Amino acid sequence: MRITAGRVAMGLGLAAAVAGVIWLLMPQPVPVETAAVTKGRFVASVDEDGKTRIRERYVVAAPLAGRLTRVRLKAGDIVAADDVVAAIMPPPAPLLDPRSRREAEERLGTAEAALARSKATVERAQAQASQAKTDLDRARTLVAQGAATVQALERAELAQRVADRDLRAAEFQDHAANHEVDQAKALLARYQDGADTPIERWNIAAPVSGVVLRVVQESETVVQSGAPLLEIGDPRDLEIVTDVLSVDAVEIRPGAEVTIEHWGGPGVLSGRVRRIEPAAFTKISTLGVEEQRVNVLIDVLSPREQWTGLGDGYQLDTRITVFTRDDIEIVPAGALFRRGDSWSVYVTEDGRAQLRAVDLVRRSGRSAAVSKGVAQGDRVIVYPSDQIGPGVRVSLK
Repeated sequence: MRITAGRVAMGLGLAAAVAGVIWLLMPQPVPVETAAVTKGRFVASVDEDGKTRIRERYVVAAPLAGRLTRVRLKAGDIVAADDVVAAIMPPPAPLLDPRSRREAEERLGTAEAALARSKATVERAQAQASQAKTDLDRARTLVAQGAATVQALERAELAQRVADRDLRAAEFQDHAANHEVDQAKALLARYQDGADTPIERWNIAAPVSGVVLRVVQESETVVQSGAPLLEIGDPRDLEIVTDVLSVDAVEIRPGAEVTIEHWGGPGVLSGRVRRIEPAAFTKISTLGVEEQRVNVLIDVLSPREQWTGLGDGYQLDTRITVFTRDDIEIVPAGALFRRGDSWSVYVTEDGRAQLRAVDLVRRSGRSAAVSKGVAQGDRVIVYPSDQIGPGVRVSLK
C-alpha cells in the first residue's frame, strides 16, 4: 500500500513537471492595443495652419519727394477718410561751397545786365514804332493831297508793321529777362541765413476710414516719391489665409466648410472657402524639403461678437472639409495595412487575431472609412506588429 501511494505521488509530480514544461514551451499571447469600429458620419479634411489677414489694406505712400514731418499716429489709432495723416515739406537746400556761391552771384549779375539790355531794346523799339506811325500818317496825308505816290504809302505801312513786330519781340525778351533775374535771386535766397520765406506743406490725407495697422516711417526724414508711410485697414473685415499642398488643393472647392480651431478663444469657429488661388508657390518645409503650396482664402462665418479678439496676422488651425459620407464604418487609420493589392485589418475574436479584408473608401488623418469587412462594435488591432498573424493569441495591454 505504501509502494502504491509513492508511485502515485511520483506520477503526479512527473505529470506536473511535464505540464509546466509544455506551458513554458507554448507561445505566449501577444499584447496588443485595440480600438472599436464605429459607424456614423465620416469627414475627410485638409488640416493646415493659417493666419488672419485684413481683406482690404491701404498703403499710404508719399506722393512726391521731400522732407516728411514726424507722423503722430500710432498703430491702433482710428482715422476717417480725408483726415491728414502726414505732411511733406520741400527738402532742405544743399550746401554751397564758396566757389558755387560766387558763381550763383555772378549768374545773378549776368541776368540783371541782360535785363537792362532788354529794357534798352524795348525803348528803342518803342521809339522806332512811334516814328513809323508818324511817317505812316504823313504818307496818308500826302497821298490824299496827290503829293505822294501809292508806293510810298505802302512802304510806310510796311515799316509800321515791322516796327510793331520788333516792339513785341523786345517786350517778350524783356519779360524773359525779368524771369531769369527772379530765378537767380530765388536760387541765392535759399542759401541766405534767416531768409523769411513761407514753407509750403503738402498734406497727405487718409484714403478711407479705418484703423492704422502699421506706421512704416514715424520719424522726420527725407523720403522719395512712392515711399510707404503707413497702412490703414478695417480690423473687422478679416479673412483667413491657409497654404496647403498643391495635391490637396486639387480637392478643395469654393464653398467648402471649414472648422477653425486653436484660435485663442473658447470653442471653434466656422468658416467657408471663398477662393483657391490659381498659382502655387515654392516653400521650404521644416525638414528642408521644397513643397509646392497654394493659398486658400477663407471667410469667417461665426458672429463677429464671438471672435472680437482676433486681429491681423493671428495664427490658428483650419480643417477644410473635402469629403463626407454618412452611415459608414470608421476604423483607426493605424489598423490598416496592405496585403497584396488590398487593404486588411486584424480583428480580435475569442482572444485570437483574425484577418479581415476591407474595402477602403477614404483616409483622413487618424481615421479611415471602409465599406465592408468589419462591422460596428468589432475590435481591431491598432498598429499590428510582425508577431501578429491569423489565429495568433493576443491579449490587451
